[in-house]
Parts: sequence; structure tokens; C-alpha cells
Amino acid sequence: MKTLRGIFILLTLMLPFAAAVAQSNQPLALVMTADGPIMPPMREYLQRGIQTAERRGAEVLIIELNTPGGSVDTMLEMIQLIRESRVPVVIYIAPREAIAGSAGALITMAGHISAMAPGSAIGAASPVGSGGEDIGGTMESKVKEILKAKARSLVQTRGKKAIQLAEAMIENAKAVTAQEALDAELIDFIASDTNDLLQKLDGVQVSVNDQPRKLHTKDAQIQPLEISFIEAFLLMLTDPNVAFLLLAIGVQAILIELSSPGGWVSGFIGAVCVTLAVYGMGVLPINWFGAVFLVIAFVLFVLDIKAAAHGALTTAGVASFIVGALVLFNSPGTPQFQRVSVPLVIGAGIFIGLIFFTIMIFALRAQRGKIQTGVESLLGKTGKALSAIHNTGQAQIASELWSAEKSADSESIRKGDLIEVVEVRGLRLIVKKK
Repeated sequence: MKTLRGIFILLTLMLPFAAAVAQSNQPLALVMTADGPIMPPMREYLQRGIQTAERRGAEVLIIELNTPGGSVDTMLEMIQLIRESRVPVVIYIAPREAIAGSAGALITMAGHISAMAPGSAIGAASPVGSGGEDIGGTMESKVKEILKAKARSLVQTRGKKAIQLAEAMIENAKAVTAQEALDAELIDFIASDTNDLLQKLDGVQVSVNDQPRKLHTKDAQIQPLEISFIEAFLLMLTDPNVAFLLLAIGVQAILIELSSPGGWVSGFIGAVCVTLAVYGMGVLPINWFGAVFLVIAFVLFVLDIKAAAHGALTTAGVASFIVGALVLFNSPGTPQFQRVSVPLVIGAGIFIGLIFFTIMIFALRAQRGKIQTGVESLLGKTGKALSAIHNTGQAQIASELWSAEKSADSESIRKGDLIEVVEVRGLRLIVKKK
């Protein structure tokens, strides 16, 4: 009986270990979610994903892609990472209604296997300039020819239709549905979800670093690899609306610090915000001419406080701020997803203008108000005579003891009378009876 009980306990203890061994024998499918513009943080995410897949011996690395496009330089670096991976990389345009636009289209072509979800789209890969503008002329021809050559090298094994479609995406900004891409053999599968994709990948022969490899994904264990906080944060900074707000808040905080030196909170916040904004603007297609209008705007705000122009300079500053922000981020030809929101710019401009207008009102009140400190502030104040004041005497004014002298036109002042200060002579007050 004791022997049977011991065997039972031993088997119970071994069950988790046996399950772990069985699980470890399953092929691993690592799944990444690349949702957003093709920017340097996305490249870092991809690099980390490939390194993780290689280290863990994954059967396949699936990248669920949904992007409007982005940086050509970053795209080329991501393509190189994919082609050099020792683990098969599957680019899966998902979920439904997702897109692989512009740079995302070529990244899809770079995958060892390419797939799309129903309702998704791919294409519109015509290049634009670093400022988002149409490049035109000889430069346009050069860039397009380079990208078309790159596309041909990526899809040359897929046949003539795939090559023609890839070139049309670059030359004419052509975009197609999942079914159209499949008909042209630009992609390998249409899959409804990740599980469906893994079923279709099972048994497929791929070439990884010029070595044939057969995929075994039927019973693969799916494990997500989420984007890290730092990667997500840096990707957020490349949002033009975020970059604009950081710039506006940062400059405002720095101006507050300069106008009231001695503290450190506003200056620290301003420096951090401007630094983060510069990172985002360094990645985004920016027309730096707009920065001139922004500088002019803040100069006008400060001048209105100093010169007391009664709001005229502040109004001009608001207009200059709005124009500068729109020129900075929304130059002609900039892709829509890299444009700043016009209502956001107008709202921020008006808000900043109201802040400076309020500061100006307080400044004017301070200039026109009575002096609150020094001996000059005693003029007109009332107090009480502590002794009879003929030529000289003592008086209490504003809880302070002063030597006092009766003015020539005042009635005689006796101890305890209310008095009023009419003049200050050095350390002596000239008073009259109230």
C-alpha cells in the first residue's frame, strides 16, 4: 500500500515536468506586432525580435504588420535585418483592414514568406523627399529606379506578375487588395488569423540564407513578443502631434524660467520637453523654415509684456505661431500620417496667446498700481499720534514707530489724534491731522 502511494506521489510530482518537456518539444512561433510608421524605434523592435527568435530557436518569426509607411532609410535597414535572419521571417499584413503602405510594401516583399489578412491592402510605394515633398525630375527617376531594383531583387523568384506589380507600386503608387496580391503571386497566403496562417505554413519550403528549410508549424506554440516601453515611447515621439505639443510646452516653460529666474522646475521641464521634441523632429520630415516663425512668435509675446502694446503683439504672435507650426510639420507633399492636426495647432496657439495676454494684464496692473514697498508707500497712509506733535513728535504708521513733523497747513495734533502722511523727508514723516 505504501509502495503504491509513493508511486502515485512520484507521478503527481512528475506531471508538471512532463508537461514542460512536451511543451518544449513543440515548435515555437514568435509573434511581433509592428503597428505604426516605419521609424528607427520600429527597426530596434525588429532587431530585438530576430535576436530573440534566433536565441530561442524559434521555428518561425511572424511580424503582424500594419503601417502607412515611413522612412526609406529605416525600411532598407529593416529589409537587411530580415534577409540576414537565421530564422524564417513571415510578414503578415494584419489584422483585417490593415495596410502595408509605402515602405511597408517593400518590407512585406522582403519576408521569407508573405501573407495578408482578408480586407487588407498593400502598395502605394512611390518615394517622396525628406521633407515629404514630391522630389520630381532626375532625382525622382534615380530614387525610383533604385527602389524598383530593390523590389525586383526581393520578388524575382515569384515570377513576372509579381515583379510588374512591385514596380507599379513604386512607379505609379499602385495599391492592391489581398486577393489581387495573391493572384499576382506577390504574397503566398491569405490567412484569417495567426492560427490559420500557421496551418498554411506547415510543410512549406523556404530559403533562409540560401539554405532550404521546411517549416513545421502545425502544432506550434504561439508566443507574443510585445514592443518594449522604451521602443513604444520613442515611437510615440515620432508622432507629429506629440512632437508639436512637446515643443510648445518646452519653449513656454523655458520662457517662464527666463522671466522668473531662480527656480528650476519650469526650466527642467522645458529642457526635457524640447529635447524629446527635437528627437521626434529629427526623425519626421520637417521644414525648418517654420522654426523662424515660431521664434518670431515667442519674441512678440515677450515684447508685448515689456512694451505694453495692449495685446497687439500677442495677437501677431499667435498668428506667427500657427503659421510656423503648420510650415514646420505640414509642408506640401508631407504624407497625411506625418502631418500635425490643424485644430490642435490653432487651439495651442490661442491657449499660449491667452497665457501671455494674462501675464501682460498683470504686468500693466503692477506698473499702474501704487507703490507697495519703501518709504514712498507711506504717502497717504493714516496712523495715530503717540505724542502731541507741534514741530516734532512721534507717530505710529503701519505698525511702525516714526518721527513726525506737523505740516504747515495742519491743525494742532494732540496725542491720540488720527493723522495722515503728506510727505516723506528722509527718516521723518510730514503729517497732518486727519
